[in-house]
Amino acid sequence: MAPAFELAQLNIALMTAPLDSPGMADFVANLARINGLAEASPGYVWRLEDEGGDATAIRPFGDDVLVNLSVWRDMESLRDFTYRGAHTEMLKRRNEWFARISEAHLVCWWVPAGHRPDAREAAERLALLREQGPGPRAFTFRHPFPPPAPVPNDGKATATGANVLG
Repeated sequence: MAPAFELAQLNIALMTAPLDSPGMADFVANLARINGLAEASPGYVWRLEDEGGDATAIRPFGDDVLVNLSVWRDMESLRDFTYRGAHTEMLKRRNEWFARISEAHLVCWWVPAGHRPDAREAAERLALLREQGPGPRAFTFRHPFPPPAPVPNDGKATATGANVLG
């Protein structure tokens, strides 16, 4: 039986220079390679892109903020990609390209399998994490929560006693 829920994650990054500037060149040069590694990783499901396949063009948090919004099978899959392999090397260099954000910049939450969150939903989850701290509806790598227990509800899986999407 397929899992009832998948893990959505949003990560935002405040650029220190415009994407087309020399200071961002090495970051930009590695984007396709790192995104390709993510897409080939066990547990990867989907990531937000525009019609041309460019995620960097989507800027709901402002012109200087890059967005990474993706869906994974589970927390382990996302953690493995994020902290093992080539992506780790890019993480070590993030201070070359991005300014420190003092408040939460990464949020995870469970979505019904097959659901693809949009930027508005992701922004709401980030706001929830910033306002209330980690909980079942918005959490982090450091403070994860398990997927909701599926319960019968007109043939749809929902969280016991909670609206998963709201």
